[in-house]
Amino acid sequence: MLAHVDAGKTSLTERLLFDHGTIPRLGSVDAGDTQTDAGDLERRRGITIRSAVAWFALRDPVLGDLRVNLVDTPGHPDFIAEVERALSVLDAAVLVISAVEGVQAQTRVLMRSLRRLRLPTLIFVNKIDRMGARQDDLLAEIRRRLTPAVVPMVRVDRLGTRDAGVVARSFEDAAFSSEVAELLADNDLSLLARVVDGDVPADLLGPLRDQTSRGVAHPVFFGSAMSGAGVVELTDGLRNLLAPRPVRSDDLRGTVFAVERTDKGEKVAYLRLLSGTLRGRQQVTFRRRDTSGVVEEYRGRVAGLEVVGDASSRRLTAGDIGKLRGLPQVRVGDRLGLDDGLPQAHFSPPILESVVRPVCDGREVELHAALTRLADEDPLIRTRAAGGATSVLLYGAVQREVIADRLQREYGIDAVFEPVRPVYFERPLRKGEAVHEYDPRGPNEFWQTVGLRVEPLPPGTGNTLAREAESGLLPKAYHRAIEEAVLATLQQGLHGWEVTDCAVTVTHVGYLAPATVAADFRNLTPLVLMRAFERAGNAVYEPGYAVEVEAPNDSLSAVTGLLLSLGADLGPAVESGSTWLVPGAIPARALQDLAAALPGLTHGEGAIRHEPGPARRVRGPAPTRVRTDGNPLDHDEYMRFLSNRNLGGGSGGRR
Repeated sequence: MLAHVDAGKTSLTERLLFDHGTIPRLGSVDAGDTQTDAGDLERRRGITIRSAVAWFALRDPVLGDLRVNLVDTPGHPDFIAEVERALSVLDAAVLVISAVEGVQAQTRVLMRSLRRLRLPTLIFVNKIDRMGARQDDLLAEIRRRLTPAVVPMVRVDRLGTRDAGVVARSFEDAAFSSEVAELLADNDLSLLARVVDGDVPADLLGPLRDQTSRGVAHPVFFGSAMSGAGVVELTDGLRNLLAPRPVRSDDLRGTVFAVERTDKGEKVAYLRLLSGTLRGRQQVTFRRRDTSGVVEEYRGRVAGLEVVGDASSRRLTAGDIGKLRGLPQVRVGDRLGLDDGLPQAHFSPPILESVVRPVCDGREVELHAALTRLADEDPLIRTRAAGGATSVLLYGAVQREVIADRLQREYGIDAVFEPVRPVYFERPLRKGEAVHEYDPRGPNEFWQTVGLRVEPLPPGTGNTLAREAESGLLPKAYHRAIEEAVLATLQQGLHGWEVTDCAVTVTHVGYLAPATVAADFRNLTPLVLMRAFERAGNAVYEPGYAVEVEAPNDSLSAVTGLLLSLGADLGPAVESGSTWLVPGAIPARALQDLAAALPGLTHGEGAIRHEPGPARRVRGPAPTRVRTDGNPLDHDEYMRFLSNRNLGGGSGGRR
């Protein structure tokens, strides 16, 4: 279940569970007693913060029972990373839209990702019983702003009243059949030929199911989660228009998409099993990719196993969701089994950063440990040591409130968050190379050879790592040490920001056998890579938003001037009735200033729609961030850093 915040997604979840007998009474978001919003802050704020799992059964004496595992995801954009994890385990999605507010910013972000993944998606337009609810013009808005491939499956009676209801459309209606056939023909050449000849098939349910399951057609249902109108038609769509993901019974493969803790602090992992069979007490292997790109692996034993929807079963089969206990190392996003296809991000990373300090001096170590523990289980929290304090990457203010609440409630630490700043990133400007070669005849700080080349890649490509030097020149452990050091060093470029869209190639390797361990390559590689970056040059980019500002006719010039003063790049304004829509791209740091100034310029009638947009190169002096890597840009400072670190043990550079 996906939606923009307040579209009614959790209320619809509650209605489905109640109507199909999973829960004995209908909970309410306002009352704070819904099945899937179990956290104190969720109940207090009336928003979903963590993905929650429930289930219901579609009973049918003819077709047989179908168990539906339902994942209720957050709607607030601050928690988009939680939605990210759910996408990797879904067979299909229901995208909920308010009939009053219509298509909103988060709706567009979600739909773009669903279409990119070709994830089968039904659209449910909620709140048809509210004043101001729309049907025809909302369908036009959906086609214009989300996807043209929509099929309205019901018509609404008494729209916008408490008695609003729906009537299912039938393929026996020639007009409906022709409408559906014309839409499906865009992706079906054989059907197109029949439509052109005026031969519309009598049975279009099969072709509609096929295109819905392939994510190219999107049936639209209208209804009300509060009254229950239209929910029967939606559940018919779940059964008749969506095909479950094919499952296999070979090697164990699955994904952990949520982690919670019991009252005693024990981790409980929610796992979607994609293939194989898992039992309690079984030994398992999980893999994950850390923030530097290194793939980590750990093993554990499942101490407890509960199958969602079948509490009596102690065996998890492909397609099911299970709750696993006894895995203290488990994190959200971990993959079960030896799967090379570790998931890539579907949404933009956090673009804000705040330094966190304890209210009471002397609790800095406790605060850092608490934040590290939260980050260990929660994909929404990313931490970084910063000059004796801890910085946290954020999506927004609500997420910051959630972290502060958990610190106080779970660890007894009152924390202060400094004002947020944008998280910039770096890209190389051109090709740059550097080589460190040891001289067997002279003094050496390192008895190893490492050569690296960096080159820019197209925006959005990410980082790549290749090996040009002969692999047989080094043991595998030494090659792995170089590659891990490269990925870690890319976290801090010339200006201290993460480097992206960069191709790194290992060009030279060598070593003196008696005097080398893997740690020597880890210590040398950052020096060489930073030297290559200095020769290539790095540009700093700032995150941005794509905005559409709605302004009355008499304030268009003032709004345009404000946007330009904030550094926005504007597109042509479009007249829309008595208002103008001004599209543009704006730096993330300026969005709050725009939101604060717009009401005064437009007498309270202006509105902003925004979503993550293209990044752009910083204009003027590049901002910097405090380094935490010993500063390999300064040779002497870096060598002192290694010497001090090695006083505690380990290998390092040699003088």
